[in-house]
Amino acid sequence: MADDLVVTQRLVIPAVELTERFSRSSGPGGQGVNTTDSRVELVFDLARSPSVPEHLRERMLARLNHRLVDGVITIAASEFRSQFRNREAARERLAALLRSGAAPPPAAPRRATKPSRGAKERRLAEKTHRASIKRDRRRPIDE
Repeated sequence: MADDLVVTQRLVIPAVELTERFSRSSGPGGQGVNTTDSRVELVFDLARSPSVPEHLRERMLARLNHRLVDGVITIAASEFRSQFRNREAARERLAALLRSGAAPPPAAPRRATKPSRGAKERRLAEKTHRASIKRDRRRPIDE
């Protein structure tokens, strides 16, 4: 269970459904960059995964369609010198991506409404009342 990818409390991707490929990275690493396979490509087949419930799969496929190629998500990580840290970074990014795709749809935005006739009348009556209070506070004008 340690290598399984925990997306949410209810959604856990087993390690057997994740494929990792390693290659030489073009990032930091000095002379070692040419000899170590520190770049990680993490591949997950979302469209055919048995661990993703059907209702979530449809939502995720619709939301993440710009990141999918034939229903497959590929995440590449090469920002660290070590393969281990790049593996962690790729797994974290995949989990965050799947979490955003599985999130419930946002609530409908508030629809603006007009104030009722009574509310308008009450507002105008209150304005008139406040104006009369302020007018009564003024010093009387000598004629």
